[in-house]
Amino acid sequence: MGRGADQLVVENVHLHRGGREVLRGVSARFRSGIVTAVVGPSGSGKTSLLRCLNRLEEPRSGRVMLDGEDVRTIPPTALRQRVGMIFQTPQLFEGDVRANLAYGLPQLREETAGAALEAAGLPVAFLDRDSSALSVGQAQRVCIARALVRDPEALLMDEPTSALDKDAAARIEKTITELAAQGLTIVLVTHNLAQARQVARRGILLNDGTALAEGDLDTIEATWPGEESS
Repeated sequence: MGRGADQLVVENVHLHRGGREVLRGVSARFRSGIVTAVVGPSGSGKTSLLRCLNRLEEPRSGRVMLDGEDVRTIPPTALRQRVGMIFQTPQLFEGDVRANLAYGLPQLREETAGAALEAAGLPVAFLDRDSSALSVGQAQRVCIARALVRDPEALLMDEPTSALDKDAAARIEKTITELAAQGLTIVLVTHNLAQARQVARRGILLNDGTALAEGDLDTIEATWPGEESS
């Protein structure tokens, strides 16, 4: 698929949780090989939309397409290898970084593991580092590498810098832009419009479960509800 083509497409998605409609007919397009930021105030449905993209949530109606294929026809495990996800707080298993990267895989070549670490902004020597000795920022980059060893088509990132200090957050943002430059499709959830401007080429603005705007970041900022745009 060429850079800029629609890779993930959301069509009129309605999602209910606990008797409440959290997504209300959302439609959106995420293009191949670029960073798209999903932005909006707290509680607007950003994470809920992200979770629909790899079937961590199942919409009541509407559909999500990956490369023209309805994701409901793709087994969840296979889908989540194609569409990786990075959460707000990094979660690693006991053992060294190598074991964390290899978790769930029948085998992992040393070169693949090392290349994934370097792509995530860590040196190959970290393969032997115990996961319990990592900083939060380093652990988050290991989580990114763990997704990359599965050779995903897209990477979903749910506020990946929210638990990090300013310097660690800047390193993650640099990694995001480098991965996109290499052709990876990235969907980044953030409440921070300044961060979206830093790393994303396009944005989707949600508010109260609806999509208010989609397009460049100037369009998103002009449509932002109220005063909360930082």
